[in-house]
Amino acid sequence: MSSSPSPLRSARGSRLALLVVGLCWLAVLFDGLDMFIYGSVLPHLLETRTFGLTADQAGDLGSYATFGMLVGALVAGTIADRIGRKKLMVSCVILFSLASGVCALADSVTVFGLGRTLAGVGLGGLLPTAISMVSDYAPRGRGAIVIGLLMTAHHAGGILSAYVAKWLIDPVGWRAAFWVCVLPLLFAPVLAKLLPESLSFLVAKGRREEARALAERYDVEVPAARTGGAGDRWTNLANLFRGNEWIQTLLYWVASFGGLLLVYGVATWLPTLMRAEGYELGSALSFVVVFNLGGIVGMLVAGRAADRFGAPRISALWFALTAAGVFLLSIHMDMTVTMIVVFFTGVFLNSAQTMIYATVSIRSDADNRATAVGWTSGMGRFGAVLGPWLGGQLLASGNGDRGFTAFAIAGLSSMVFIGIAALRSSQQTATDSERELVAAH
Repeated sequence: MSSSPSPLRSARGSRLALLVVGLCWLAVLFDGLDMFIYGSVLPHLLETRTFGLTADQAGDLGSYATFGMLVGALVAGTIADRIGRKKLMVSCVILFSLASGVCALADSVTVFGLGRTLAGVGLGGLLPTAISMVSDYAPRGRGAIVIGLLMTAHHAGGILSAYVAKWLIDPVGWRAAFWVCVLPLLFAPVLAKLLPESLSFLVAKGRREEARALAERYDVEVPAARTGGAGDRWTNLANLFRGNEWIQTLLYWVASFGGLLLVYGVATWLPTLMRAEGYELGSALSFVVVFNLGGIVGMLVAGRAADRFGAPRISALWFALTAAGVFLLSIHMDMTVTMIVVFFTGVFLNSAQTMIYATVSIRSDADNRATAVGWTSGMGRFGAVLGPWLGGQLLASGNGDRGFTAFAIAGLSSMVFIGIAALRSSQQTATDSERELVAAH
């Protein structure tokens, strides 16, 4: 019979686990800063015609970063399996920091676009790795709460990006904002020194004694060894399309596509579209702060609401409310009313997509869960690439006032698809229950 951990060991383990979560939170904070900084400086770049930048080119540049994130997210798992989660996190911080230096030094759209693409690769690789790290070291029974707290860092980075732009663009220039995004280079050595290696990686590499020692030190459980290889992963993917499952799978994928189109489209173009609606630059950047404050609140509220009412219902409702909020932003209203709308749009928008992942996770079998969620996220990333491009095309064609409407339609489409998927799943569950009841009698 194993003995329970002593109060002293538990307290010490909690403090050390807090260190891991804190380091990952700071890394994701810098991730969010680098992601949102482009949207924060974009109105200035367009007004001053920096590099001769046009609206459609600006949309392309926004898509470069999200395309880089797609690449980074897809290759992160493979690279992490080779070099370890810790080294990958440090490498990602170094990559997107140096890439921001490329943007700060850029003398053409081409060089600037290269910098944003490289930054996207680092940004895309860091977030899933950080989630894996905090999951390994979260105190027992606190994994979901810790991941929710970690995700608030991304929106805190968005808030920071707006203040960096407000404080530096007028007195110093837009390049200074990207030099600030180089500063996380100073954090990389701290991360390398203090962050322990991922327990999952150590177990996967057969270093169980090292993993056990770390687990005892941090008062966490040693993850179970993964079974199977690439063949099982492809089998799990094929299972998503067996029978009528392909309908459900495609519904989740399309909902995720629309959700991330909405998230990254609004994140990139919010300040510029608000400027187009007649607000001053300072006010437009204040909307970024309020929007991301809403995102932080939303991340903390959505999980509790989903636990009580069901993730599919909350996801569909959240997307409907997001669409309403985004559409209202196309109307020039009183500043106070607009701020309230922006806040609640941030609350619902930034957690609606997360609820899609929660829905897929809940509806999937344990053996297929990681594959189902991973591919739903991956397909959604194509929407993340399209969103910034779409906003640029609308502005370039003189239809910037329709940008919010287009993003609202994306939100409604996600609401419809996730709603249909949830309804089909409920009907299937009811049918299975009836069959079991008949068989029992």
